[in-house]
Parts: sequence; C-alpha cells; structure tokens
Amino acid sequence: MIESLNSPHVARVKALISSRGTKERKAHAEFVAEGLQCFREAIVSKDGPRIESLYLTASARVKLDEITDLSLIKTYDVSEDVMKSMSETITPQGILAICSIPQRKFESITLNGHRKFIYLSEVQDPGNAGTILRSADAFGMDAVLTSPGSVDMYSPKVVRSTAGSLWHIPVFEGVALSDLLSRSELTCFSLAAQGSQSLDDLAVVGDTVAIFGNEARGLSTAQLSAGITLVNIPMPGDAESLNLSAAASIVMYHLANMQAS
Repeated sequence: MIESLNSPHVARVKALISSRGTKERKAHAEFVAEGLQCFREAIVSKDGPRIESLYLTASARVKLDEITDLSLIKTYDVSEDVMKSMSETITPQGILAICSIPQRKFESITLNGHRKFIYLSEVQDPGNAGTILRSADAFGMDAVLTSPGSVDMYSPKVVRSTAGSLWHIPVFEGVALSDLLSRSELTCFSLAAQGSQSLDDLAVVGDTVAIFGNEARGLSTAQLSAGITLVNIPMPGDAESLNLSAAASIVMYHLANMQAS
C-alpha cells in the first residue's frame, strides 16, 4: 500500500499531468488516464494505448476485481489521500492508469479509396479536441490527425473529453499540412465562413480529409489558397457561428451519411 505523498510513484504521475507534462509525456511515451470508463476501454482495446501501471484505492479494487483479472496488470494499492494527490479530478474514482502512447507515423496510413480522416490545424482547446475525437469515433472516421502546434492529444483534459474514444480511433500527432496535401490521392476540404460551397452539396469521392482550423483564426490565408475546397454549413437561424466541435460533428455526420449511401 502506497501511503506517502512523497512516493516516487506520486512524483511520476504528477510529472505527467503537470503544466509541463507535454514534455514528460513525449519523453517517456506515457500519459495518465483516470476513471472506470477509460479502464474498461483500455482492457478491451486491441490497438489503443496499453496500461503500463494501475493505481487503485481499496474500494476501486473491489469494483475492478468483478470486471477483469487484475493479476494480468501491474497494479499498486494506494491510500485515498495518495489518490487525491495524484488525481486531476475533484472527486477521484480511485482508478488511475499510466498508459503507453502508441508510436504512429503518418507515412504508415494506408488508403483504400473509402477512408475518412479528421485533421486539426493548430486547434488549442482540449475540450474541443477531445470532443472532436469522440465524434470521430461515433461517426466512423478512420483516424484523427493533428498539426504541429495543436493541443497535446494525451493531456489529461483531452483524455477526459474523449470519454474512452481515445482507445477506439488512431491518433497521428505532428503532421504538417504540407505533408497531408502532398498525398495527391487524398481529397481535402475545410470549413470556412467564405466557403462558396454548401456542405449539403458536398459529394467527395475517394479517401477524404476534413480539415478544421484554429478556434479563433481558422486556417491562414496561405493554407486557404493551398488547393483545399472550402465549404460552409448552412445556418438558417440567427447564431453568428458554431463552436468548433459542434461544427466538426455536423461535418462528420455528413461524411458518415455519404459513406453509408
């Protein structure tokens, strides 16, 4: 039982979730996931992040013993105070895992003429990024790609926002837009207020990438002139704009319907 707040285990977890955690996560290819939902997804996922270490309070261990054989996982029992010290949530569930970050390369993506991808260009908000990944999972997208300068997809806030979908859909980080556009077999489009084509009329063929820009700036002028089709979402109401994650979900629903038809 780990009871000391000065334990090296506590220090390790705190380093991964601190404000400087991005550097630690990249250096060690590990991140922290909390709660029962993430645990459930992790133990059934074939290709998603793998649990390296699991920290449990006594009450949480009782719950998990009913779900799986914990002898197959490296587990550590911790006191309630230690769990609170390691946790980022106000009311911890007593389940905290250190998981491995899959090392995926953009070059390894295979195309078949029917694949659908989401690309986040300098998207900064963890809640938006996590919600978009969750929607990508729900609507059957094949992967989420992020540009350099986008939020760390394995930060605690993003992980929580994915609600377990991080274990269902591949994530490729640090993909330059120029590298994406260099794949001539990919059809790329992006939302833009000045888009001349309505999403309702968009009918893409082949492997497709939906590109979403920064919450405040969108895509740069240079990016907009890079041969990307610009589309808009028809809005008959009075709202001036949509939240990025809401707009992305609408686009993915459209792509999923196109794929099904």
